[in-house]
Amino acid sequence: MKSSADIAKLLAGLSQGSVVAAARLITLIENGGEAAEAVMDGVFPRTKGAYRIGFTGPPGAGKSSLVYHLCRFFRCAGGEIGIIAVDPTSPFSGGALLGDRIRMQKLSDDPGVFLRSLASRGSLGGISNCTDEVADLLDAFGKDLILIETVGVGQSELEIAEKTHTVVVILVPESGDGVQAMKAGLMEIGDVFVMNKSDHPDAMRAAQELEDTLRIKDVPEGAWRPPVVLASALHERGIEEIAERIGEHRRYLEENGLVDAKRRRILFSRVRDAVMERMERRLWDDARNRMIIESRMEEVYSGRLSPSGLVRELEKLFVDTLVG
Repeated sequence: MKSSADIAKLLAGLSQGSVVAAARLITLIENGGEAAEAVMDGVFPRTKGAYRIGFTGPPGAGKSSLVYHLCRFFRCAGGEIGIIAVDPTSPFSGGALLGDRIRMQKLSDDPGVFLRSLASRGSLGGISNCTDEVADLLDAFGKDLILIETVGVGQSELEIAEKTHTVVVILVPESGDGVQAMKAGLMEIGDVFVMNKSDHPDAMRAAQELEDTLRIKDVPEGAWRPPVVLASALHERGIEEIAERIGEHRRYLEENGLVDAKRRRILFSRVRDAVMERMERRLWDDARNRMIIESRMEEVYSGRLSPSGLVRELEKLFVDTLVG
């Protein structure tokens, strides 16, 4: 574990714009434990409220390519950009990177861009468990916009809506993504929809179907109605329009006093998730608790105890663990 003095030195480096310090602090956050908590205690007061944009959608929809082009567009406008790109495999396993992600690494040559890949490590929400913390660090590092790209797991990416101000849902026409989006609940969380691969013969039809579906939604008068943008990452078409729609959604939030509400939601979900993770770990990592659970599971296997009956017992055990 890093000492308090080491962490303080890295935090000082962060304030001075040191890329090395930022990278090392993120590694400490990823490793978890007391060092990660000490880092976040030092980082959080330095945050300034960077705007967070989430990019989600099915695998192969072109998320990385669109994020790459959008980052270049935002940089031309003078913004400092942080990118969190969640990979489906652990960096310790030697898993392959997507070709688009390798392309994104070119952004690292730009001093106004900080790109960090995080391992999902089995998280079902399409994002890493430490996404919030790393986003805070990039905020404290002086980034104006933070772009978060999910791993693209399809039906379990809804957590991104609790981590960002604007959610961009990226779909493609050839894989029936209109239906998939409805099943996954993406229709409920998307603030901007992008139909990528606009040169595909079915792109216009797919975009129209998406717009028709969005019209069915019961949107209160004056509320934000998500637009659909046709784009092509391959031919760099539609990038400016996507950026404009993101900007319009941001202005809508600001003009209606919703930015603070979003920030409160982001922080609440973060505290809730951290409490649940910590309490679950305390319950299951305790050797005495494991013995009790394994013993009572024999009753379930034999039919003498119902699963719901054991859940009630575990609930009591959980409370006793907290008190203890």
